Amino acid sequence: MFLYVNACVRGDSRTDRVARALLSLLGSEYEEVKLSEEKLEPLSEDRLNLRTALIEQGDYSHPMFDYARQFQQADMIVISAPFWDLSFPAILKVYLENIYVTGLVSEYDEQGMPRGLCRAKKLYYVTTAGGPYMPDYSYDYLRALAAVCFGIPETELIKVEMLDVEGFDAEELVRHAIESATAELTSARPHSSQR
Repeated sequence: MFLYVNACVRGDSRTDRVARALLSLLGSEYEEVKLSEEKLEPLSEDRLNLRTALIEQGDYSHPMFDYARQFQQADMIVISAPFWDLSFPAILKVYLENIYVTGLVSEYDEQGMPRGLCRAKKLYYVTTAGGPYMPDYSYDYLRALAAVCFGIPETELIKVEMLDVEGFDAEELVRHAIESATAELTSARPHSSQR
């Protein structure tokens, strides 16, 4: 199962357009979690206490773990998030806070270091920026989480930047990003031999 985590809020989101083009190229059905339509909330003291108690009991059947189970079981993950105020939308951080469940997406080894339990071998991070894109507090953060905490060995950034800067053609930049992703994925696929 492919998982699409959609952190875009605009109906005409350029980030979502690029992500959906990528998903189409990947050619598999996917489950979408549109974060703006979910009832996600930061962990309160009560929810944190409940989560801790359930984890200690090894009981992951509570609905609060649904997102974590879905994320853990995905074979490939695409996250789309526009570049807002030098990071990604806050709802994505709330989602990450809700899925980071010890015993589902991660565990700790004998030295107290996290070890990922996720099935996915690759995570794509799709973003667009009105000006120049800086990955420090968005993609770099997700890449570190994927490798160190989730156990996802490969991440790939697909970005389109300078979309709102005078002199740059936003539609042409989006089109070019989709064409580049198409070319890259096509060349990466093994060619079937003719018999």
